[in-house]
Amino acid sequence: MFKINFHNLREYFKIAVKSLVTRKVRSWLTIIGIVIGVFLVVSLLSLSEGLKNAVMQQLGKMGKDLITVVPGDASNIMTSMQGGAKLTNEDLKLMEKTKGVGVVIPMNYSAVTARYKDEKKTVLIYGNDWKESLDIFKNDMGWSLSSGKWPISGKNEVLLGSIAATEIFPGIKINDYLVINGKKYTVVGILNSVGAKDDDSMVSVDLEIFRSLTGDRTGAKAAFLKIKTGYSPDEVVEYLKKSLEENRKRKIGQEADASSFTILTSEKLSDIVGNVMGMIQAVIIGFASIAIIVGGVGIMNTMYTSVRERTKEIGIMKAIGAKNRTITTIFLIESGIFGMLGGIGGTFLGMVFAKGIEIYFQIHPLFYLKADVGPVLILFSIGFSFIIGCVSGYFPARSASKLKPVDALRYE
Repeated sequence: MFKINFHNLREYFKIAVKSLVTRKVRSWLTIIGIVIGVFLVVSLLSLSEGLKNAVMQQLGKMGKDLITVVPGDASNIMTSMQGGAKLTNEDLKLMEKTKGVGVVIPMNYSAVTARYKDEKKTVLIYGNDWKESLDIFKNDMGWSLSSGKWPISGKNEVLLGSIAATEIFPGIKINDYLVINGKKYTVVGILNSVGAKDDDSMVSVDLEIFRSLTGDRTGAKAAFLKIKTGYSPDEVVEYLKKSLEENRKRKIGQEADASSFTILTSEKLSDIVGNVMGMIQAVIIGFASIAIIVGGVGIMNTMYTSVRERTKEIGIMKAIGAKNRTITTIFLIESGIFGMLGGIGGTFLGMVFAKGIEIYFQIHPLFYLKADVGPVLILFSIGFSFIIGCVSGYFPARSASKLKPVDALRYE
C-alpha cells in the first residue's frame, strides 16, 4: 500500500512540476512574491538577533557587582544625558556614603579638538579617576591593553581606544603626543577593542586633567558603583533610592521626583535590552509576515488562473478515474512548490545580505554586529513559506476537485 501511495505521489509531483515549467514566466513572478517576504524575515531577524547578542555580550562583561546611576527617567535616559542632565556633587557624595557602596566612579565625557602632528580631529574625551577606577575597568568591564601601559593618576598621559589609534589618528604610537588645548599629552597605552564604537574611539585622560581641559568641574553625566562584598545589587539599589530621594525631598521641600535619576544593575540593563530587542523583532516578524502573506495571495491568484486554463485537463483526468482528492493533491503540491522555492530563494538571499552587512560593519565599525543565521531560522523560513503556499493553494485546489467531468470537457 505504501509503495502504491508513494508511486502516486511521485506521479502527482511530475504533473505539478510540468505545469510550473510550462508556465515559466508566471511561475517565476509568483515565486518572487514569496522570495521578497522570506528575504525580509531572514535578513532582518538575523541582523536584529546579532545586534541583540552583541549588546548582551557587552553587558555580560560588566561585573554582577556593578550598578549604573544616570540622570533622568529610565525610559528616556539618552535624551536626558545628551540634554545636559547631570548628577550633582552632592549626589555623588551621598552615593559614597550609602550602605553597601564600595567605590563610586563618576563618568564624564566631552567633545574636544585634538591634534596629532599636523592633523586635527574632533574626539570624545573621557575623564577617569585612574586611582579609583582602574581595577574596575580591568577586572569588571573587560578593558585590556593592546600595547603600552596604563596611565598614572595626575600625569599628562592619555589612553586611546582601538579605533582612535587606527582610524582617527592612523600611525600613532606609544610615546607620541596629542595636543589638546595647546598642551601636549603623551600616549602611554592603546586598548584592545571593547566592542562599542564610542568606547573604541575614546581618548581617556585623568579626571582632574579632564576638568581643567573642559572647565566641567562639578558633577558627572553618570556614575558606576562597585558594591561591597556581602551585599546584593538589589539591596544596594534600595539603599541608594532611599538615600537620594530623601535628600531631594529635604532639598526641595516636597516629594522627590522619582524620574530625576535611574539606578540600574547589570541584570536590569540586560532585561531592558532584551525587552526592547524582543519588541523590535516582533515588529519585524509582523511586517515581514505581511509581505509573505501578500506573496501567498499571489500564489492563490496564480493557482485560480491555472485551474481555469487546465479545466479540460482536469476533465480528462476525472473521466479516466481520477478522484477529487487526486486533483486536490496535485494542485496542493504545485502551490507548495511555489512556497518552498520562494522560501529557499528568500532564505539564501537573506543570508547573503545579512552576511554582507556583517562584513561591512567589520570594515566600517559603526558598531560591532554579527549576523545570527541559525538552522532554526532557516528551517522556520522554508517551512513557513511552504505552509503559506499550501494554504494559498487549498481553495483553488478544492475548486478544481469539484469540477464535473462533463462540464470540464466542454469548457472553452
